[in-house]
Amino acid sequence: MRHRIERGLLFVWPVLSLAIILVVIAALISLGPTLLQRVATEALIRLIVVIGLYVFIGNSGIISLGHVSFMAIGAYSSALMTIPPQMKKFVLDLPPFMTVLLLPAIPAAFIAAMVATLFAILIGIPLMRLSGIAASMGTFAFLAIVYVVISNWKAVTGGQSALIGLPVYTNIWVALIYAMFALILAFAYQHSRYGVRLRASRENEVAALATGINVRRERLIAFVVSAFIVSFGGVLHAHFIGVLSSSSFYLDVTFITLAMLVIGGMNSLAGAVIGTIVVSSLGELLRLMEVGVDLGTLHLAAPRGLREVGLSFLMLLILLFRPQGLTSGKEFFLPSRMTRRFLAGNTTSSTSCARSRSHRR
Repeated sequence: MRHRIERGLLFVWPVLSLAIILVVIAALISLGPTLLQRVATEALIRLIVVIGLYVFIGNSGIISLGHVSFMAIGAYSSALMTIPPQMKKFVLDLPPFMTVLLLPAIPAAFIAAMVATLFAILIGIPLMRLSGIAASMGTFAFLAIVYVVISNWKAVTGGQSALIGLPVYTNIWVALIYAMFALILAFAYQHSRYGVRLRASRENEVAALATGINVRRERLIAFVVSAFIVSFGGVLHAHFIGVLSSSSFYLDVTFITLAMLVIGGMNSLAGAVIGTIVVSSLGELLRLMEVGVDLGTLHLAAPRGLREVGLSFLMLLILLFRPQGLTSGKEFFLPSRMTRRFLAGNTTSSTSCARSRSHRR
């Protein structure tokens, strides 16, 4: 019984350790000022997006520049199902059944995620036939299409005007719960046979094809799972701000989430979490430096743009001196002493069983 518990702990420790880190940080920040809680909530929302990116990018090795489009689809889909009908009549020109539709937050979130998943299947079937830079540019083309559509489809999305009237329910604990869900789903995928096959194709596509792995199918599965996760980031963002704008789902969030994944380490779930924590913390620190402080009649502040320059410089340093990211593409495992004790216990148990069988003979 003890060995089963230790074996289970060894298996789930990589995701359990990350969950503990997030819970501790959220609990400490929840005791702080409201502004700090909003910063942490935004970081958790971005963490969900980064985890979704890891599921596809980390396991396939293909850089996607278009996953923010699924964030936008999830956000606008949830908005259309949760904005009160009176507000929708005022700001949008929807079909009658969509105008009167009003769903609770959780069902709307999962339906919005399924809508994004459907788009991922439709766009993923042709895109997963590509590889390398061609696949990356294909995903970016899809992002551009989605951005243009939501920016100009005034009857459904409000166009260039902000879409208002969304119920605000996202706080630090709601974001944490969804982040935990994303962590568990990503962990389950990476240890499934689909994740193992895809990582094999990442390391050597020719060898994977030779062993009978359907690389296109495995990439498509990862693409769909990652889109499903990323869409929840869009849903939470929509119900955190309460206002939707097409500019929120384009290049800025694309590059900041990619930077979080690269800085943390693209090849591990721990890298997604650590990268998000580091970039969010550094970004907030640099923002405060831009705001500055007042010393009597003197106002001291860093020049505008320091945040972007600082994050870009950090990413450059990581790429130069630690190309595998802060975690070097590794997960968090139990301390070596506990691991050795577990292995020694298993070895002793196996030896005893072997001796018992030999004695019976």
